[in-house]
Amino acid sequence: MTEIREDEYLDPADGLLHCRKCGGPRQAVIPDPFKGGSFKPRCVCSCQQEAKRRRKEAEERRQRMERIKRRKAQGLQERYLYGYTFANDNGGNPAMAKVHAYVDHWPQAFKRNIGLLLFGDVGTGKSFAAGCIANALLDRDIPVLMTNFPTILARLCGTFGEDRTGFLDSLGDYDLLIIDDLGAERNTEYALEQMFSIIDSRYRCNKPLIVTTNLKLDELKHPPDLAHARIYDRILERCAPILFAGKNFREDNAASTKAAARQIITSTAASHRQTATEKGEL
Repeated sequence: MTEIREDEYLDPADGLLHCRKCGGPRQAVIPDPFKGGSFKPRCVCSCQQEAKRRRKEAEERRQRMERIKRRKAQGLQERYLYGYTFANDNGGNPAMAKVHAYVDHWPQAFKRNIGLLLFGDVGTGKSFAAGCIANALLDRDIPVLMTNFPTILARLCGTFGEDRTGFLDSLGDYDLLIIDDLGAERNTEYALEQMFSIIDSRYRCNKPLIVTTNLKLDELKHPPDLAHARIYDRILERCAPILFAGKNFREDNAASTKAAARQIITSTAASHRQTATEKGEL
């Protein structure tokens, strides 16, 4: 005889176990083609199905959050980049509207291999904008790597053979590769060769690339030599240019930091004087 659990009851109308919560059957009637008659195996009621669905969704959310956490640890190699989010945008840069639009239309950009070239003077928010894109897409569980050429080149200098090939191939695993501060690296023949190899690989695997640089657009369109021309031509072909102009946000941030520091120092000194006065030391 089937055991009746605390949350079940036997319905005399059909002779089946039912759920006390939803009233749904916990047994099904299955004909026995060999012995005749029927048997009554257990089944799940509506509220059990709903509970199972919620548990599955909760587990999927947990796994997704763990996956995003791992992706961020891999894709944002500098801790300060975690703070480069749209939520932290002060709204002072009109170019950010285009950056928002890129994220909003990411599926189309990815499908058509459309990247961005964020260019402009120092401190105008290019790296912040690129970081906002990285964080927004990572939060959607999309593989993104934000790095720079000095970091890549330093890694290459310490690898050989299969390890070197494996590292270069791994850059293609990311749906979006962000190269920050193009032009800050040393322009050696070796460095330029590796830079072209990495950018060309994105071109050939049809995956988007975002580049930030302090170089002017005219410098990119009229490079000093063939080695730079090969790199810049690839970038300009697949990356839509967005100018970041206006005030230097780093100078504003520095001024704000200095003001905060002065306030802390002044209030601390005043507190010490007050304490000394109360103790009779002054």
